[in-house]
Amino acid sequence: MNRNTILSCIPLALAPFTSSCDHKETRPNIIFLLTDDHRYDAMGYTGNSYIKTPNIDRLAERGIIFRNAYVTTAISCASRASILSGQYASRHGINDFNTDFTDPALMKTYPLILKNQAGYKIGFIGKYGVGLEKHPADRYDYWGCEKVIQPRYENYDSTGKMTHYTDIVNGRIQEFLSTYGSNGPFCLSVSFKAPHVEDSDPRQFIYNKRYSEYYYDLNYPRPESGSDKYWKSFPEEFRFMNEARRRWTMRFETDSQFRESVRGYYRLIQGVDDVVGNLTKRLDELGIGKNTIIIMMGDNGFFLGEHGLAGKWFPYEESVRVPLFIYNPLEKEKNKGRRIKSIALNIDIAPTILAFAGLKKEPGMQGEPLQNTWKEEDAEWRNRFFYEHRFQHPGLPKSEAVISLNYKYINYY
Repeated sequence: MNRNTILSCIPLALAPFTSSCDHKETRPNIIFLLTDDHRYDAMGYTGNSYIKTPNIDRLAERGIIFRNAYVTTAISCASRASILSGQYASRHGINDFNTDFTDPALMKTYPLILKNQAGYKIGFIGKYGVGLEKHPADRYDYWGCEKVIQPRYENYDSTGKMTHYTDIVNGRIQEFLSTYGSNGPFCLSVSFKAPHVEDSDPRQFIYNKRYSEYYYDLNYPRPESGSDKYWKSFPEEFRFMNEARRRWTMRFETDSQFRESVRGYYRLIQGVDDVVGNLTKRLDELGIGKNTIIIMMGDNGFFLGEHGLAGKWFPYEESVRVPLFIYNPLEKEKNKGRRIKSIALNIDIAPTILAFAGLKKEPGMQGEPLQNTWKEEDAEWRNRFFYEHRFQHPGLPKSEAVISLNYKYINYY
């Protein structure tokens, strides 16, 4: 039996429940949480001693943590399409903010597969991030997304009262669970805007005012690679009108800018942690916490001044490496708190979710079910991957790379 044959059997072999569609009640609920521009080391459980994320840490430490999780393209539109479809951007074709999934491609995304093949109630909340004109609201049982490329943090009602977008997401999660939590199985995809900046606002990191005192005394050190010598080591063609450098001057050029940017970034993540705490509390109140799998990941990383850059886009660790864990209360006790060294990718999320529901991955999906990495450390599991970035922007050089745990080969073309 070759490796492809083995892998094709994994979803059914590893599904914790029966795969028969006649037994929907035995399928687990699945919640996928996605943060925006969330670098791999900006969580307490990843070893960051500055940030406080107790609710997220509690889940991660009772789950399976992927130490080397990456995205195959570091920009939200492409990465989110890869998460939904299990495909590289070069296959799904989403390389800008305006391109939607075609109808056939949409039906091959993990939520629609779960709905049509396994009877799941499906919901999507927050920043959808794929296309603009054809948001699939009518395909979902619950749709809590604005028809915009990027939601705004500050949202005012007719009385002038402001509600922060992270709180809006929190409210929609609670509404979904109140409606569908006891009528499972369900799959809820939650896509935070945080900790992404507000691009059009000079404040950039617009956190909820209740977090203003958090990290006030933070003394986070400037990265060594943030010095000018690292920026100047790039070729002249790379440095010419580079958008990531322009944004660096807005966020990190001075010490005061740097401190305030890091504080704002952490405060936005703090807001997400509180939402996760409210989520898990509600699951327990409904009596479904023990049958609900929670997966959490970032859509791409984020430079905090490293290499003299801001943003993401380029294939350096701070840009392409993200946090990822899977909390499965039904998993064997020996796997709880396990840390996986194997490379995990955003294209693995869709086949992994399908496997938890007892379904095989769809033909055309290029990722693999991550369950295989903790069933046994597969010697043939990937030890390197291909990275691509084809987003059209005059200040963002296109790139491709081969990335392993020890080396990168980067081509700016």
